[in-house]
Amino acid sequence: MTPHPDDPGTGPADPPPTRCPVHTVLSDGDAGLVDLLGPENEKDPMGLYERLRAEHGPVAPIVLDGGIPAWLLLGYRENLEVSRTPSRFSRDSRHWHAWKDGGIAADSPLLPVVGWQPMCTFADGDEHERLRAALTESMGRFDRRGIRRHVTRFTHQLVNDFCADGGAEMVTAFAQQLPMLVLTQLLGMPDEYGPRLVEATRDLMKGTETALRSDAYVTDALKGLVDRKRAEPGEDLASWLLAHPSGLTEEEVVQHLRLVLLTGNETTTNLMANTLRMVLTDPRFRASLAGGHMTLPDAIEHVLWNEPPLTVVPGRWATGDTELGGQRIKAGDMLLLGLAAGNVDPAIRPDIAAPMYGNRSHLAFSGGPHECPGQDIGRAITDTAIDTLLLRLPDLRLAVDETELTWLSSWISRHLVELPVEFMPRRPEPDIMDLPVEALLSPRRRMPSLPEEASAPAPVRSGPEAPAPGRVPWWAALWRWLLGRDSESAPKGSSAR
Repeated sequence: MTPHPDDPGTGPADPPPTRCPVHTVLSDGDAGLVDLLGPENEKDPMGLYERLRAEHGPVAPIVLDGGIPAWLLLGYRENLEVSRTPSRFSRDSRHWHAWKDGGIAADSPLLPVVGWQPMCTFADGDEHERLRAALTESMGRFDRRGIRRHVTRFTHQLVNDFCADGGAEMVTAFAQQLPMLVLTQLLGMPDEYGPRLVEATRDLMKGTETALRSDAYVTDALKGLVDRKRAEPGEDLASWLLAHPSGLTEEEVVQHLRLVLLTGNETTTNLMANTLRMVLTDPRFRASLAGGHMTLPDAIEHVLWNEPPLTVVPGRWATGDTELGGQRIKAGDMLLLGLAAGNVDPAIRPDIAAPMYGNRSHLAFSGGPHECPGQDIGRAITDTAIDTLLLRLPDLRLAVDETELTWLSSWISRHLVELPVEFMPRRPEPDIMDLPVEALLSPRRRMPSLPEEASAPAPVRSGPEAPAPGRVPWWAALWRWLLGRDSESAPKGSSAR
């Protein structure tokens, strides 16, 4: 099979050695090592991973900000081994020899992500189980139908902002806005917090020089939320964490809310942007969706294989001297999970072009005891948002040539910069919240094979039979019909084609 040009890891590369002949030891020096915060990673992270795989095998030595040494895991099996054996590779960054030796500057941009904090992602054993149980059980209280209702509501609100323009830039106008709008609802925060939190969370995840200030803003906002919820609890994550029998301290509650906000927004934003881009540009996606061979959830899993929301996840720290992937790892060494590189490891994906529809054995959400607890919420947000978007704008198409799209990479993720689209202008639907709940929930639908084959919205009628302004829109009646409601139950004043 001929690889698709967008498939990761299809560039020329020599087969990786089964064992690095040099056996680099990080403590012996870092001269000539790749800086993961450097320009090569910013320009082409997947190309960099393949070069490192060819030179070092499944485990490669790299450096981070300030020349701090670390190991980048490139192999699928090595990623799983490290994530599944916390006795050898701890999540507690206080094992880090650079931390113990004072090698991490107080203003290091790495600290918001890897500095030890009182939350489950930096704990092992019984303490991890206590904190993890509080988080997973509290998140498990969310009604998935309610989450989809929030997603659908905010999707319609965002589409209303640009649907009359006939075009939009979908990263900033949609993918970056929607996850935070939903997450603030789930955490119990007011909607107006969303825009500033979007900026702050992305900034601190990138590891910029302003990351510490952004982290302080996020933490302060969450401390204020916890204070309010302690006085007036509600049906939200903050209130449930405060009341959980695990007995979390106020600081532990704040840090776990911060964890959900940071990882949930970053991963879901990237997943939404990547999935929408591939639906709009990849002929394999469009043909499969139109032909009935792949659902949107299948498409999302395929994207999670080739473009995981986080390319690298820090970190793990060796609890003792060991060997991994032909490299000698010293106690206290830092290891970075290379999720994107592991997903395209030739050892498990010899044919990179083979479809991965519905296959959930990827590394996109890590693995082992620290596997992402909110992954199904991220899938639900992405699935519902794109489904609803395509129902509102079925003729959605890319407004530029695919080769003009650009990406911006940080040390842990890769972002699509812009996704300009165009469509036939439509009137906003300002009364969306007046609709019954069942009309807000989009049915599963197929993507049309070509934009011009999509069903157009009902024409605007004039005269005595025209629907009154502000009444239920045409697509609500269509949803009722698709949901099995008889025609007499359709709202008056609506029409469907």
